[in-house]
Amino acid sequence: MNEFEPGATDPSGEAEPALAGLAPPRRGEAAGYRVLARKYRPRDFDDLIGQEAMVRTLSNAFRTGRIPQAWMLTGVRGVGKTTTARILARGLNYQRPGHADGPTIDLAEPGEHCEAIIEGRHIDVMEIDAASNNSVENVRQINDAVRYSPVSARYKVYIIDEVHMLSGGAFNAFLKTLEEPPPHAKFVFATTDIHKVPVTILSRCQRFDLRRVGADRLVAHLTRICGLEGVTADPEALTAIARAAEGSVRDALSLLDQAISHGAGTITPDTVRDMLGLADRARVIDLFEAVMRGDIVQSFALLADQYGAGADPAAILRELAGFTHLVTRLKLVPDAASDPALTEAERKRGAELAQDLSVRVLSRNWQMLLKGVAEVESASRPIAAAEMVLVRLAHVADLPTPDEALRMLREDAAGAPAGGGGRPSGAPPGSSGSQESGSQKSGSQESGSQGGEMHGGGMHGGGAHAGSSSGTPAPVSTPSAADDPGAARMLAGDAGTAPSPARPHPQPQPQADDAVTQPRPALSAVPASSPAQRDAAARAAAGRAGTAPAAGLHLARFEDLVALAEEKRDIVIKAALERDVRLVHFEDGQIEFALAEGARRDLAPELMRKLADWTGRRWVVALSSQPGAPSLREQAEAAERERKRGAADHPLVRSVLDNFPGARIVDVRARPGADADLETAETGLAETAPPPPEDDDDEDGAALL
Repeated sequence: MNEFEPGATDPSGEAEPALAGLAPPRRGEAAGYRVLARKYRPRDFDDLIGQEAMVRTLSNAFRTGRIPQAWMLTGVRGVGKTTTARILARGLNYQRPGHADGPTIDLAEPGEHCEAIIEGRHIDVMEIDAASNNSVENVRQINDAVRYSPVSARYKVYIIDEVHMLSGGAFNAFLKTLEEPPPHAKFVFATTDIHKVPVTILSRCQRFDLRRVGADRLVAHLTRICGLEGVTADPEALTAIARAAEGSVRDALSLLDQAISHGAGTITPDTVRDMLGLADRARVIDLFEAVMRGDIVQSFALLADQYGAGADPAAILRELAGFTHLVTRLKLVPDAASDPALTEAERKRGAELAQDLSVRVLSRNWQMLLKGVAEVESASRPIAAAEMVLVRLAHVADLPTPDEALRMLREDAAGAPAGGGGRPSGAPPGSSGSQESGSQKSGSQESGSQGGEMHGGGMHGGGAHAGSSSGTPAPVSTPSAADDPGAARMLAGDAGTAPSPARPHPQPQPQADDAVTQPRPALSAVPASSPAQRDAAARAAAGRAGTAPAAGLHLARFEDLVALAEEKRDIVIKAALERDVRLVHFEDGQIEFALAEGARRDLAPELMRKLADWTGRRWVVALSSQPGAPSLREQAEAAERERKRGAADHPLVRSVLDNFPGARIVDVRARPGADADLETAETGLAETAPPPPEDDDDEDGAALL
């Protein structure tokens, strides 16, 4: 008896078990052992798992008689492409006494040709490997043989596996036959690389993309097979096998076969980890928590334990990256915890970590781990490279994100005494005591000298100047011209150059209701903490800000409203205010505006609710029929265009544009604290440069020129 025959028995004489829906095995001569992937190969559409969409389409096509001349099956390895091709051939040639003549999907009982087709030995069903039969001559043989009628079956079926391996000439030789085959011929192509198949072939076929099988479906399938085989298997071990299979049923069954042999009939999580070189999932979670705490000693100890147990360092980092992805999913989609493929430890501890960690921290960890895996795989000492990756992760975990640092600075500034304009202790000398919010920059860019004016303005509010602690009065420079802002910014130099201290300019005495900008401590004064502690503090601060509106909050300008939306971290409202609002009238407690084209129609009522929550009082928000002023974004774009025009008018910039075809001005930026005199910008660089030496007086100077 052929070893492929389902009636084969094991050495004990007992017939092999079969899945539900398969034909019962026949007793017969003992045969050699068959691997599980072949032993439990599906025989009809009901046995296919994870391919419901394709099965429904094929079933309807067979039922209605809309059967094409060719199918193209594509998908990753082990999802059932060749198996589906054989089932198609079986359904096309199904014949049984008492059954209606014609193709069918009802294959519950074996027909006359079923066994031979499933075993790959039917004379009218040809299976061709395109990897070894890829020439024009091989296709010519098919073209010559396809003209003859089938010997015993209804259709001649050609199953061509890995069809993308055919040569270009072979594909071209196939075109005519594939487009107009004889009525008795059908073609089924299978490929793992659909992009290498010419579009002229694809257009002549009905294409089906076989999906990866989900981990939960694979675990259920493996559990059923373990029951049929009489094998004791731990659910966590089967979950690890399903993960390693990556959606391939054949890979999962091959790994299950190996695990049964490795564990002598009992499959445990330790067995699977030892077999695959995987890291212990519980230890991976412990390692993740230690890294997030910044505990290097504990992280090294956990890594060494897993490495000593046989886990590959790159596999440990991949497991860390996978758990980072899981925590991110649990944070964004809490329902993901119901995934049956998750262990109880992953479900419980992952949910707790998702509450403590921010998406920003998780995204940063993910990026660093992806780069770390590549480093470990290419390193001469993988364990040393893995330790260095953990060091980077742990130290980065101690750093606050930009938003967290800014929030800490604002909280510290809010707790400082009023009018204290002096530099906080711990701040580096020369550090600015003010910081401009992003919303105040929407209209125009402010130069470094304006920052000096704000810093010096603290003297009028009753505070001391930053430099007053040394007893030296701050120097006051003469006001410079600013008639050519584009040239001034161009002459200010590269923004990456270290700025010199800004010189404050004389300014008018501020009004009584002007806000005094308080200095903020430098970043070096921010205490280090774990990401979990920082995120908990951020949530508490956000809760306080959302539940207790600021008493006596006064919004004098529309820009103050935009800044308030940014402070409340409502990026949707902030973006709408900058992009969609064309202001008609604004005063504290009342705003009237027109909507830009394409703006949200519900912006006004939503803004009214937000303002009531933020300020603790009712606002009048009305839409106007008047056109209104340009939006903040339109103003910023207009200012940017004006700056570029101003820079383009400068002789030096114009000379660069003329001498370098295709050059264009991308951005115009000012160097903060630049000491260049703006009046020089109006007269050009030539007036500030020293006169060249005369040829008669200095021959060396003339040579240098």
